[in-house]
Amino acid sequence: MHQRWLLGLLLWAGFGLTVSASDWPRFRGPNGTGTVADKDVPITWSATQGVKWKLDLPGNGNSSPIVSRGKLFLQAASEDQSKRYLICIDASKGTIDWQKEYKGGRVAIHKLNSPASSTPAADGEKVYAVFWDGKNLYLTAWSYGGEMVWEHDLGEFRSDHGAGLSPIVVGDQVIINNDQQDFAEIQAFSAKTGSPTWKKARQAYRACYSTPFVIQKPKGPSELIVTSTAGLTSYNPDTGAVNWNWMWKFDKKGLRTVGSAIAQNGIIIAASGDGGGDRHMIALKEGASGTVPDSSVLWQKKKGTPYVPTVIGDGKYIYWVLDKEGTLVCANPKTGAEVWSERLGGGAVTASPVIADGKLYIVTEKGTTYVVKTGDKYDLLSKNTLNETVYATPAIADGHLFIRGMKSLYCLGK
Repeated sequence: MHQRWLLGLLLWAGFGLTVSASDWPRFRGPNGTGTVADKDVPITWSATQGVKWKLDLPGNGNSSPIVSRGKLFLQAASEDQSKRYLICIDASKGTIDWQKEYKGGRVAIHKLNSPASSTPAADGEKVYAVFWDGKNLYLTAWSYGGEMVWEHDLGEFRSDHGAGLSPIVVGDQVIINNDQQDFAEIQAFSAKTGSPTWKKARQAYRACYSTPFVIQKPKGPSELIVTSTAGLTSYNPDTGAVNWNWMWKFDKKGLRTVGSAIAQNGIIIAASGDGGGDRHMIALKEGASGTVPDSSVLWQKKKGTPYVPTVIGDGKYIYWVLDKEGTLVCANPKTGAEVWSERLGGGAVTASPVIADGKLYIVTEKGTTYVVKTGDKYDLLSKNTLNETVYATPAIADGHLFIRGMKSLYCLGK
């Protein structure tokens, strides 16, 4: 495993800690926190100024960029949907090192989805990508030189919204939350060979897209946290054994988890929702073993919370942005009480916010990025536009901000 990422994972003991590393190796960066300590990330730019490089991408897709060892990886699909791509880009120069083609096919999807919405993951030796050909899912591993190392057919994927799950690397395993409308499993595979190492069935309700993360405690084994309509579960990432489980209790039908859960100072925050506007966010004290009682729920909200964008924290407060109106909220993670809220005015938001050096970066679907200082008062530092539709979550590495639009990839920074 890449040493910087391994060091960050071992030091990370709660969502409030940031990882000082130059890699952004999975969806939402180090351990899915969306948070780094980089101090040179730019605050102001425009489509014509402050852009280090801009690269026109083949096809389109909502796959978020990742960065590892100076290489940027993302996925795309051809305009006619007949092909899928894994693309490796020199993160410093903005040039394509290689582009690998994978089988594809036409898909029926939600309007905010794409044929290439999975974000790859990397461990410093290989990059792992999930492809959906319109029927089946395939988990694949590639060398940094562009050679396929292994592939594994995951079988058919069924959901009216389409596929979009993202893999993570934990130790020497690749783990996915394969949650569909009538099938749900947590699946682990050998990072070296692609052979299955363990799997655990979960109750299937409606396809969920949340990406797992790891809680590494100062003492004891790490915990893999998985969220779906079925609830929140802690697994032993080495064996798949269940540590504890908490089940959602919805007022009406079960809601989807699209944004991922986070952990901060012993509290796990998870959000769910649906296209009809129903919302449910909970804050749960980390469990110990067995079934977690409802008394461990510190608070819950059923309106004014996000569906797709993931909640983020800075160690003291948590922040979220509402999908349709772009309202940014700062809240107390222990009580859920709002500290402040502000309507940004840039329209709908699908991408998840990220934090660098105490600054929130929120990108709207119209390509406008709001940079807001974290803290107990709303402090807008800048408003920047790229004039391109953005659904993907940005990446941050080596003091640069990478934003993937529908047609282009932007590198912002010195």
